[in-house]
Amino acid sequence: MRTLNLGILAHVDAGKTSLTERLLLAGGVIDELGSVDDGSTQTDSLDLERRRGITIRSAVVSFAVGDTTVNLIDTPGHPDFIAEVERVLNVLDGAVLVVSAVEGVQAQTRVLMRTLRRLGIPALVFVNKIDRRGARPQGVLAELASRLALPVAAMGEVAGAGTPEAAFVPYDGAELLDVVTLHDDALLAAYVRGGEAVPPARLRAALAAQTREALVHPVFFGSAITGAGVEDLVAGVRELLPAAGGDPGGPVSGAVFKVERGPAGEKIAYARLFSGTLRVRDRLRLPDGGEARVTGMDVLSVPADSPPADSPPADGAPAARTSAARAPAARTSAARAPAARASVAAGQIARLRGLDAVRVGDPLGEPPRRAGECHFAPPTLETVVRPARPADRGALLLALTRLAEQDPLIGLRQDDARGEVSLTLYGEVQKEVIQTTLLEEDGLEVSFMESTTICVERPLGSGAAFELIAEDPNPFLATVGLRVEPGPPGGGVVFRLEVELGSLPYAFMRTIEETVHETLRQGLRGWQVIDCVVTLTHSGYWARQSHAGGGFDKSMSSTAGDFRALTPLIVMDALRLAGTVVCEPVHRFTLELPADTTREVLPVLARLGAAPRAQGPGLIEGEIPAARVHELGQRLPGLTRGEGVLDSAFERYHPVRGPAPARARLGHDPLDRKEYLLRVLRRV
Repeated sequence: MRTLNLGILAHVDAGKTSLTERLLLAGGVIDELGSVDDGSTQTDSLDLERRRGITIRSAVVSFAVGDTTVNLIDTPGHPDFIAEVERVLNVLDGAVLVVSAVEGVQAQTRVLMRTLRRLGIPALVFVNKIDRRGARPQGVLAELASRLALPVAAMGEVAGAGTPEAAFVPYDGAELLDVVTLHDDALLAAYVRGGEAVPPARLRAALAAQTREALVHPVFFGSAITGAGVEDLVAGVRELLPAAGGDPGGPVSGAVFKVERGPAGEKIAYARLFSGTLRVRDRLRLPDGGEARVTGMDVLSVPADSPPADSPPADGAPAARTSAARAPAARTSAARAPAARASVAAGQIARLRGLDAVRVGDPLGEPPRRAGECHFAPPTLETVVRPARPADRGALLLALTRLAEQDPLIGLRQDDARGEVSLTLYGEVQKEVIQTTLLEEDGLEVSFMESTTICVERPLGSGAAFELIAEDPNPFLATVGLRVEPGPPGGGVVFRLEVELGSLPYAFMRTIEETVHETLRQGLRGWQVIDCVVTLTHSGYWARQSHAGGGFDKSMSSTAGDFRALTPLIVMDALRLAGTVVCEPVHRFTLELPADTTREVLPVLARLGAAPRAQGPGLIEGEIPAARVHELGQRLPGLTRGEGVLDSAFERYHPVRGPAPARARLGHDPLDRKEYLLRVLRRV
């Protein structure tokens, strides 16, 4: 059978999880629809997800669609959990973007589709909720084309929009001709000549080819609640989206996109295999340079007697047509129970055991093309979490470390001097989820300090410093010279050599580079230094020496520890000479509002530090400090009679206006040479 790894993506409350339920019913995985409101959905398995009615963790379920096994991945829609979507994007063959027929294109819709387009992931669009009052399917179709600049192909039209009887009427093929011919020269020639009928089968084949190249995005309409249009969507998934590729005989290459703990606390890694065949007891190379052995694996199986999901039922359909009627009740548990396997091949998703050191986002074997890519902005908020009982500090750190295994964008900072642990966040909802998770899973009651904005530092100019071996004031058996200068925006930290490769053993060179990156996590004011070029200008060492007894003489031989200890001092001396500027994250925003409320909104934007760049009737676009986005969102309903819609996303870092904020430093401080040497050498 073919395999398709399919992501379901949407803005929060667009009906993504309800659509997932309908697809699972069609595939025979469940016997009756779950409800988000009742907390009975299959993919929202966490108690907190069921209570809040939102998806927090991605979930994977498999079912059959004709000759295709679909591994369906349900993802969160709330922007606070964008990290979950980040990981899923790396393993998809195709996606379904769900858009509400009432609300239309929303903030997260734009972010998701922009990312899908950039990655070239084929995607269908499902305009949901056509049965809801206020549904405007044609208006949403126009928004998709104009506001997202999408090449869309409507696969049909809606009859009775906004009523419980709303139905999807698929086109017979001729209506698709205008869209398809735009990307097919042969069809375009036939279209121009006129009078030459294009066979529907050829038209559908051309549409499928263009969809798989992400040149066109077919749009289906329907309702996840009534089942309208879902049958056509399922057919579109099977016909239009590409199956998983990869050579089963090639080198093993995969990526971990989800990590969870089993009943006994064992780590279970969800991985997509892009190439090769992985077997139990195989050893895998991990990013840290080590190896781990796979001790067990399983897949979310599709029952052998599962019927093809060619005709998903609509509510009220005759019992003989529903997949539930064709399947015994016991199938639900059988379909979702993991099935042990001795091997998995390219294209499949497996749950692996034995990889105790693996983290979300890690490549397995040969790094795949998209492994480790970041598609969304990093979190811009930070908060301090404190246990209600001081005796729980150790348990809290352990629990947060486990959470960070599952979410690599939860960055932890432990301040031993203050006894505090800080973590990075996307928003306040994420803070609430972490608080509830710690209480329910670990029995830890915690509180959070007010969230603060995470700033960065950039070098202002060029600065250089060096210290020579065996010359004061250098107490280490190493020569290190570094030059720090500004790099291009978004370039990160680049390490370069201005010394000959053979002037230093590779291990020492590697130590210097790693220590440079580690040191620049805290700049002159405690923030991470970004967008800079660090050049190694001086190097030197003493080769391994032996004392009279023939043993290793540390006092006369350079070690990696000498370079690791000296490099932070040189980095900070050079950075001090270069100077840094503290920059805060700035969001690009689009504000849609009633035109008569613009006068009230503009002064508020000015007080929040926003800078409007464009303005029109009912529309304001510009930039605003990330720290003020939440406040703007809170004030907007009162300013716009509840009609204002705010769309914001990280744009860039900009120098902070006014006094530069500082961040408490962690660990040994190379800015204070005397204190640093006392801690490292126990002497000055």
